[in-house]
Amino acid sequence: MLLIDDILFSPLKGIQWIFKEVHKLAEEELSGESDRIRESLVELYMQLETEKITEEEFERQESDLLDRLDALDEDDVMIGDEDEDEDEYEDEE
Repeated sequence: MLLIDDILFSPLKGIQWIFKEVHKLAEEELSGESDRIRESLVELYMQLETEKITEEEFERQESDLLDRLDALDEDDVMIGDEDEDEDEYEDEE
């Protein structure tokens, strides 16, 4: 009976695996984008310190970068780690 169950549910397990992989890739991409924004902020602060940009230009660019970072953090919360609880449950079975 278990063999029949495995055969019947294998397409569902395959689809579930695909969705988990897509989720993992989305999280990695969000993480990479936030790292790039943080690097841009560091460069922006260095430009201000070396007086390559004005205070007004700094504030405008900083505001844009921080807004993008906040938007990514909100997206990250939406993607969230909700599946971790499900993964723990699956491991117990």
